[in-house]
Amino acid sequence: MNMKLVRTTGAIVALTMAALTACDKPGDPNSNDKNTQSDASPITVMFFNEDGNGASWDNMESPIGKTIQQKTGVTLKLDYPVGDPRQKISLIVASNEYPDLIYPKGDGSMLVDAGAMLDLTPLIDKYAPNLKKLYGEDNLKRMRWSSSDKSIYFLGSTAVDDKLLDVSGTFHLQHEVLKELGYPKIRTIYDFENAIKAYKDKYPTIDGKPTIGLSLIAEDWRLQISVTNPALATTGGPDDGEWYVDPKTSKAIYHHTRPEEKEYYRWLNHMNAIGLLDPESFVQKYDQYKAKVGTGRVLGLIDQKWDYDEGQKVVRQAGKPERTYANFPVTVNEQYKDHSTHSAGYLAGWGVGITKSAKDPVRIIKFLDYLASEEGMILRSWGIEGVNYTVEQGKRVMTKEDLDKRTNDPLYGKKSGIGNYVYPFPIAGNARLDSTGNSFSTSSKEQIKKDYTDVEKETLKHYNVEMWADLFPKESEFPVRPYGAAWQINLATGSEADVLSKRLSDIFKKRAPEMILAKPEQFDGVWDAFQKDLEKAGVHKLEDEFTKILQEKVKLWSE
Repeated sequence: MNMKLVRTTGAIVALTMAALTACDKPGDPNSNDKNTQSDASPITVMFFNEDGNGASWDNMESPIGKTIQQKTGVTLKLDYPVGDPRQKISLIVASNEYPDLIYPKGDGSMLVDAGAMLDLTPLIDKYAPNLKKLYGEDNLKRMRWSSSDKSIYFLGSTAVDDKLLDVSGTFHLQHEVLKELGYPKIRTIYDFENAIKAYKDKYPTIDGKPTIGLSLIAEDWRLQISVTNPALATTGGPDDGEWYVDPKTSKAIYHHTRPEEKEYYRWLNHMNAIGLLDPESFVQKYDQYKAKVGTGRVLGLIDQKWDYDEGQKVVRQAGKPERTYANFPVTVNEQYKDHSTHSAGYLAGWGVGITKSAKDPVRIIKFLDYLASEEGMILRSWGIEGVNYTVEQGKRVMTKEDLDKRTNDPLYGKKSGIGNYVYPFPIAGNARLDSTGNSFSTSSKEQIKKDYTDVEKETLKHYNVEMWADLFPKESEFPVRPYGAAWQINLATGSEADVLSKRLSDIFKKRAPEMILAKPEQFDGVWDAFQKDLEKAGVHKLEDEFTKILQEKVKLWSE
């Protein structure tokens, strides 16, 4: 998934629970009408974030966390999965003991089908004017669960009115590699390979340790991000998770069945065979992967920037900016276009929701409404005036010191709190302006260019462009996908489609590493076995069912 997202994670020490007794009945949205927006009495809200880990969460002890706490009285006590996130959601459902607030990513259907989630519609109507203003009627419609259940269970976590300003893509090469080779053309997987091979042959070690050509991360769901999704991306598909939706027929095709992708996997198999693929790619843990990137000896990555950026910041902080990465629109061959810029419209399928176990749903929706207020969104994105930014001639400008920290310090979010409360909460994008005419987002073309390091600017100059986005196809070259993003489509828990989806997922998670690590002469046999496994498991039946679900989604949004 190309998800342009900032990760918020961790666990915090709870403050007083005194205000919780004010709620008449757990889970009753109307039980606390006496509460007002000005009620900032202390309340602890248990929050489970499926996308979390403990590395960067600030325990609400950062300046931003403390300010939110002061304004709302809310202390978030975070929990997050260790191991398989989906399994953790399953355990929560089985226990029938839910946190107050939850972000389940793509596993929301398990919670909805278990009757765990509150319909947020009446809460929004009565207590959340800022949420209404932020999302607008059309986006709130997109949040409706289904044609048969038009409840809103989750508030979209995607930034509202967010224009695509820059692109990082999926394929990344160190600036030092490009400079050493005279800034060669990088357009196909073979260009990518040739650059890695030429540099690695010349410099078999970096800082006294073996040079790594290409490293992948295949732990848990990251296998899709770094291994299987790129097979779709390099063969002309937009980011639709496990799906390729035929633009002519609107039929959903399980992308792992596409013969076009065979060449991509054969190439990865070849990269492994000639020693350019990191042999630890399928066994390393995420922390090990980030640490490896942080050494500066990994020449190429196939990943999303948000996934490896922490390691890249370590390299930069160590004074080796030339060992950070440039971004390219790489495909199998030049007949395909990279679809990183292909818009899905507003993505409303994933977000935070309030569960039936919430002791005070009204206080929680008001907390979320504060986050969606003008004050709340500026605080979360920009920080504190006079500390993180100044206002010059009516325009917000980041301080030089803060800009440097944002760019170079991997712990910046934890120390400052900036960004830690953006995703997965409601937020405005870079095209939405506040009452002063400033963008709620720190992201603008001008700011992005300022944020580039000198090394990045030098690389861009040699490719005759000003921004990474200039290397990629323009967003206007692709029509907006009418169904949004297929990876956000919910399947009813326990339904035939859900069972088939899990079965097929188990197959590609087993077969993809096998294809890549097999001896080259065995590759065709493993690919054929992979395709037979998918057919035997009912892939075409799932394709038919998923096509119907997509059509229903389009109809629901147009009502």
